[in-house]
Amino acid sequence: MLDHLIRRATVVDGTGGPSYTADVGIRDGRIALIGRSRVHAGRIGERARTEEDASGLVLAPGFVDPHTHYDAQLFWDPCATPSLGHGVTTVVGGNCGFTLAPLDPARPGDADYTRRMMSKVEGMSLAALEEGAPWNWSTFGEYLAALDGRIAVNAGFMVGHCALRRHVMGPGAVGGRPDAGQLTAMTGLLRDAMDAGAWGLSTTQSTTHSDGDGEPVASRHALPDELLALARAVGAHEGTQLEAIVTGCLDRFSDAEIDLLTELTAAAGRPLNWNVLTIDAAVPDRVPRQLSASARARAAGGRIVALTMPILTPMNMSLGTFCALNLIPGWGDVLALPLPRRIAELRRAPVRAEMLRRARSEEAGVFRRLSDFGRYVVGDTYARENEGLTGRVVEDIAAERGLDPFACLVEICAADELRTVLWPMPTDDDAASWELRRDTWEHEDVLLGGSDAGAHLDRMCGAPYTTRFLGDCLRGRKLVPLETAVRMLTDDPARLFGLRGRGRIAEGAHADLVLFDPTRIDAGPASLVHDLPGGGPRLDSRAVGVVSVRVNGVETVRHDVTTGALPGRVLRSGRDTETVGTGG
Repeated sequence: MLDHLIRRATVVDGTGGPSYTADVGIRDGRIALIGRSRVHAGRIGERARTEEDASGLVLAPGFVDPHTHYDAQLFWDPCATPSLGHGVTTVVGGNCGFTLAPLDPARPGDADYTRRMMSKVEGMSLAALEEGAPWNWSTFGEYLAALDGRIAVNAGFMVGHCALRRHVMGPGAVGGRPDAGQLTAMTGLLRDAMDAGAWGLSTTQSTTHSDGDGEPVASRHALPDELLALARAVGAHEGTQLEAIVTGCLDRFSDAEIDLLTELTAAAGRPLNWNVLTIDAAVPDRVPRQLSASARARAAGGRIVALTMPILTPMNMSLGTFCALNLIPGWGDVLALPLPRRIAELRRAPVRAEMLRRARSEEAGVFRRLSDFGRYVVGDTYARENEGLTGRVVEDIAAERGLDPFACLVEICAADELRTVLWPMPTDDDAASWELRRDTWEHEDVLLGGSDAGAHLDRMCGAPYTTRFLGDCLRGRKLVPLETAVRMLTDDPARLFGLRGRGRIAEGAHADLVLFDPTRIDAGPASLVHDLPGGGPRLDSRAVGVVSVRVNGVETVRHDVTTGALPGRVLRSGRDTETVGTGG
């Protein structure tokens, strides 16, 4: 007997092939039967404990998000919201060099350091980190065991370079270099983590990544010989990967960064992915430059894969809390001042003029897109003086007040004691940029993803990219057919990571499934909710048109309401992933 039978669904199976109408039967967490016309005719009538009519609905494999930071959130939110509601059944965590394990039990302060680092660098609520996770592990294997049997999604994790360094070198990990014994210990710790199920190594060398003390995070102090030793250790284990972030990921790689990334993937003999490829027709040389790293890697026997988002994911800004504005050269010093002095400095015309000059200069790189302050939309406000401004564009308010836009923006924020939420209008929402995106998606070393779900919780909401992209493909720009869009969200990431039995609808595959209405599939607007441990805020977005989500055959979502079931698995390298070579 089948556990569940989905009748008359329009199956988009993840391969990119044409859709077809079929009954799909589930047994013991796997797809047991696909009954098409004149195929399995004698078994279509097999009885099932439960069944549903899916006429007019699309059945797709569960979506795979290749870049999340749900490492902590899964402890207080086993459904990985909002991702699960948007059809994501597998998440990849441990990215950017940051993980919660291993921790040295002899140094209790390491956990506090890790929490403060994650709060700073990934925009997580410190109170939620302190109150929402047990922090009762030492090894990476113990961390994974703490999640086993307690999650609604499937989750796999890289091990973070920063955690390895801190465990072996202690506070000396920031600013120090490992001696021969410490490097041996670090590679041994990485091997232990992979033996326990880590998917490989993630690391960062990006100048945008600083710890809770404002110092460069530990992995930024690593020299190439250390990174290459760790890469070679990754290559000795089955089913592993590399993930790396460098400063040039935001705009354009330097020659040295391309050399380093190429050497790492070639040394490991494993694919290396990076986040995130920003596509803008106004910067025509960026995509060719970034993808030149992939060409170099293939020539050297490696593979470098760029993650890119298929939607525009706005990130809000604030003059009161840490955000991307702090990363503009020269801005961090002003925005780090105590509040009264910060307001006073921002109100000084010479200070604003210098900040604008630097924001619009070449040294600002990709952050130059943030410098058109007239094209900011005012979000949440708090002061009586700002009543009625929410939803308005700064340049319109500035014209009414006879001010230049940046001065007007400062006055609005100052009235709110810098708590005002600001939304920059995208600069890359033009037809040429979308055409360039479609062309770029066809590249063999480009993969959709990069949501950062679980991080920057009150700044951005990238998790709904799956449903929003499908809605755009079906009823919006229609840049790619539905079958191609589903393949990009399912089989493509599953094949990159070597996921066994996931990413496709096929007999014998794990029953990770999304059932949705193609006439409605979409994502609702992002809204601020206060549901984190400690009452902290985060941006949430409800799914539209998602009828059901199943993980390992068990329904976890029905009409955007979670069922409470926890059928997700911690996916371990080797057991749940197979080795993917650098040839594709």
